[in-house]
Amino acid sequence: MAAAVPLFLLVLLLLGSGGWSQAEPPRDSLREELVITPLPSGDVAATFQFRTRWDLDLQREKVSHYRLFPKALGQLISKYSLRELHLSLTQGFWRTRYWGTPFMQAPSGTDHYFLRYAVLPREVVCTENLTPWKKLLPCSSKAGLSVLLKADRLFHTSYHSQAVHIRPVCRNARCTSVSWELRQTLSVVFDAFVTGQGKKDWSLFRMFSRTLTEPCPLASESRVYVDITSYSQDNETLEVYPPPLATYQDVILGTRRTYAVYDLLDSAVINNSRSLNLQLKWKRPPESEAPPVPFLHAQRYVSGYGLQNGELSTLLYNTHPYRAFPVLLLDTVPWYLRLYVHTLTITSKGKENKPSYIHYQPAQDRLQPHLLEMLIQLPASSVTKVSIHFERALLKWTEYTPDPNHGFYVSPSVLSALVPSVVAAKPVDWDESPLFNTLFPVSDSSSHFVRLYTEPLLVNLPTPDFSMPYNVICLTCTVVAVCYGSFYNLLTRTFRIEEPRTGGLAKRLANLLRRARGVPPL
Repeated sequence: MAAAVPLFLLVLLLLGSGGWSQAEPPRDSLREELVITPLPSGDVAATFQFRTRWDLDLQREKVSHYRLFPKALGQLISKYSLRELHLSLTQGFWRTRYWGTPFMQAPSGTDHYFLRYAVLPREVVCTENLTPWKKLLPCSSKAGLSVLLKADRLFHTSYHSQAVHIRPVCRNARCTSVSWELRQTLSVVFDAFVTGQGKKDWSLFRMFSRTLTEPCPLASESRVYVDITSYSQDNETLEVYPPPLATYQDVILGTRRTYAVYDLLDSAVINNSRSLNLQLKWKRPPESEAPPVPFLHAQRYVSGYGLQNGELSTLLYNTHPYRAFPVLLLDTVPWYLRLYVHTLTITSKGKENKPSYIHYQPAQDRLQPHLLEMLIQLPASSVTKVSIHFERALLKWTEYTPDPNHGFYVSPSVLSALVPSVVAAKPVDWDESPLFNTLFPVSDSSSHFVRLYTEPLLVNLPTPDFSMPYNVICLTCTVVAVCYGSFYNLLTRTFRIEEPRTGGLAKRLANLLRRARGVPPL
């Protein structure tokens, strides 16, 4: 009985100390965001962003408990000393010429000795890729903006891209301590004319077949932004419902943009029906105007005839009327296209344009592709053509795909540039600004960073007639079966002479009848 009293007091002390002490604030946070942008072509782009930030150095501190940050990715960072990771799966092609500059994540510098870059130009993105991506979210697809991620709607779009970005973020100016940031982004482009049944009106339910009901309870911020730059609330041709309670203005990608803001954490945003269905309706058809051309866009194609030689060409457009700027062009070409580097030509306005920097790493058969990197100065209001000749290699018959006549894909070119801005940008608070605003690092107020990808190419290679082996196999098997079967039958068959038999029961009955009738027997 005496031993039970101290134990009881010890339990009370532990409970009391736990109740009196202040709980430690969580070191991780979640922000979710949806940006809806009506494109100049009449389509509608939707960009989801889910940012999980953990104020913890995963490579120096031992972690045994994960709250919001996915454990699988945390263990990957700790075990392999990962510095940065950017993985994306894209189906379709972003048409910069008609849709404008896309929202893109710009990876920060990494040492070239530790940099690994790979691309798979042809991969079918399906539900098997979306499901594990959604499982990385703290609320999965049960609450918040992720409830809109319905597979049958996302994959019936003109463009679909989902990505995972992991990087360290400095907590102070000297970067003595870092936090790890996980960004999951998903971008889709809906054909508003098709989904709207002949109208350019759109709504959340029409695009995703669902509406927003509640924010993710683990999120510290949950907002929806609608781009209303090309119109204002006083414009009688357009109606946005419900009317926004707040707006946000800033310089995005070199132009001043205005967004209607809907904060899901605000109880006034979601009405009594516990549902938020954003709608945009045109009171009268919009005037047909040519979409604004971005200052930088590119086009790539393959030319030539026959199945031996060809030419890869990339067109770089600088539509700025008076400013020139450099562009870093990165090309990775498969080894079975043997490049002739001495045929590399770069022309601008009919004159030769020598690159200020060029790096070429030749390919190794069946080991690594060609790597070509160049820094090219694009003159103002010009079209720069980069072309190089190649020769097609003959693959082994076991290296062809099941559909070799479909062709082989060549990965797109990557363009990185500081494009002049129309409006000067101001320094912003990265913690307080929207997530889509922190995608674009600004080196100065007169330019902004842009990374673009050209379309992938489809190249035909010399393909053998795979029907001939099939015909030869069938003919050979037929001949072997007939000849070998007959020869084997002759070798294994046993021949013997059979003596004639006297007859059976029928013959004896017949003779009895003949005798009764007085006829000679058989």
